[in-house]
Amino acid sequence: MAETVHLADRTPQVSAEDLLAGFHPSYRFGEVSFDTYIPDPAHPSQAEAVSRLREFAASIKGGTQGGKGNGKGSGGGLFGFLKGGKSGSAGKSKGTTPAAGIYLDGGFGVGKTHLLASTWHAAPGPKAFGTFVEYTNLVGALSFRKAVDVLKEYTLVCIDEFELDDPGDTVLMSRLMRELSDAGVKLVATSNTLPGSLGDGRFAAQDFKREIQVLADQFDVIRVDGEDYRHRGLTAAPDPLEDDQLLTVLADRFPDAAVVSEDSFEGLTANLTRVHPSRYRKLVEDVDVMVLHHVETITEQAMALRFVVLADRLYDKDVPVIASGVPFDRLFTEEMMSGGYMKKYFRTVSRMTALVREGQMGETGL
Repeated sequence: MAETVHLADRTPQVSAEDLLAGFHPSYRFGEVSFDTYIPDPAHPSQAEAVSRLREFAASIKGGTQGGKGNGKGSGGGLFGFLKGGKSGSAGKSKGTTPAAGIYLDGGFGVGKTHLLASTWHAAPGPKAFGTFVEYTNLVGALSFRKAVDVLKEYTLVCIDEFELDDPGDTVLMSRLMRELSDAGVKLVATSNTLPGSLGDGRFAAQDFKREIQVLADQFDVIRVDGEDYRHRGLTAAPDPLEDDQLLTVLADRFPDAAVVSEDSFEGLTANLTRVHPSRYRKLVEDVDVMVLHHVETITEQAMALRFVVLADRLYDKDVPVIASGVPFDRLFTEEMMSGGYMKKYFRTVSRMTALVREGQMGETGL
């Protein structure tokens, strides 16, 4: 019989050592490779990205002074825009020294994290894989200098979901990427932030253009086009269940689950305000299935951003979700879905919808 836990009652503690130990691809991406990424023939940039990243991973030597990439950028995107490049053109001119890393620019659900994890698996030597938020949390736990000293011993640093939402974090990551690049560390990052939304509704990006330019100088850009593979040919979010159906569906669909979390949406979100987002991975680390009662539309921005982090951790761990209340395509307000953080919210809706499909309908996939 499954053990039932309540995330609303948990207050996990995470040490700096715990944070470092978690810098690897999650369970969902633990065994992916370039061979398991299936490019969409309708979007040739996907196959091109696979080819470029294979070459990049093969160019990395076993120590921190690894070989440089070949510099054939294939997209514009955020950093290409800041360099004055155009969509579909290389971030650097022919014949210049290639950048220390690759930046995968594209919408949510086109497989960028799959490609990032595949690069991590293919590269030799010690390496780190984490989200942008996890790296900023690491700096907070270790201090900036200690974080640099630790990470510069790696051959490769992979940054998923690169964000430019906060001026302090922008300056911090600018310095971190520059120092790692100077130490010979290779870098690969993903993001779905596009030039038109840079800083929109978040902070005055023009005031930090120098720091953003330093970030841009570390990367060649590869554009990855396509539609959200999680929902290709499928309807939107499935209808939520009646509340009295949740435990019946749980018993029928997951009879062998070892640990099930069961919470009201109100109780869970209240606890998210008390637990730092750097601890959300620990919060759900042993959960096999999530049961969530009475999901409501989130109306406060701070809570919405915290739920984004939780959704990423649930998706990383591939935790099926069984829920009542509003469907997850109504998790955020219409204003939020068209505001400065819209890319984050669309990603969360996409990922939570995939987890609910898995939990309630048996649909699976990366």
